[in-house]
Amino acid sequence: MQHAPDRSGTLAEFAALLTGAAPHSSDGAEIMIVVAHPDDETIGIGGHLAGLRGSRIVHVTDGAPRDLEDARAYGFETWQDYAEARHRELETAVAAAGLPPTALISLGYPDKQAAGNLSSLARELTGLLADRDVSFVCTHPYEGGHPDHDATAFAVHAACHLLRRDGRQAPAIVEMAFYSAGPEGAVLQDFNSHSGSDCIELHLTEAAFERKQCMLACHRTQQRTLAPFTARVERFRV
Repeated sequence: MQHAPDRSGTLAEFAALLTGAAPHSSDGAEIMIVVAHPDDETIGIGGHLAGLRGSRIVHVTDGAPRDLEDARAYGFETWQDYAEARHRELETAVAAAGLPPTALISLGYPDKQAAGNLSSLARELTGLLADRDVSFVCTHPYEGGHPDHDATAFAVHAACHLLRRDGRQAPAIVEMAFYSAGPEGAVLQDFNSHSGSDCIELHLTEAAFERKQCMLACHRTQQRTLAPFTARVERFRV
């Protein structure tokens, strides 16, 4: 008979890694962060990235929709130029947290098209998780937010299922709070529902909050989108 996972214990262990309270020293190598777009890493866990310099951050899309609407709105002629600009912004943002460019892994799917590539995406993530042998994978909740967010969440869960199916150890999935449409309007930096899950709210120190705001400012093309993300806490659940 299978035992129910110890959600509270998993979340406590993860929180200890983020806050430096783990019984052993860690640079975050036990953690992989899988997000849909450049800037999602900062929204979800930016306040704690400075303590996770050994972690790897996987971006599913390049942040550049192929319809050119966003690219042209920000003054770019091609989606390639827009994607390159977003990657430069990303490198600058993670550098503000002390992470090198080598911490970044880009899968290069087109923005807004992750849902059409679930099979290949799940298999790519399976390989990355197996190669890195991480204990935790942080990703989006499946809550009806951006379709790329939900697709990324689905693919991470599928990848962990494939690992277990093949008799390999799968990391614990930790969801980060982003944004979604709630019954009373937009839900920002919180979860739409806490039912059936264990959640934790970690308050940022003043230094961590200021660093996160600096990281958000590095994503210059996204300032209008990122302006509402001013919470002094980061929320996680399993």
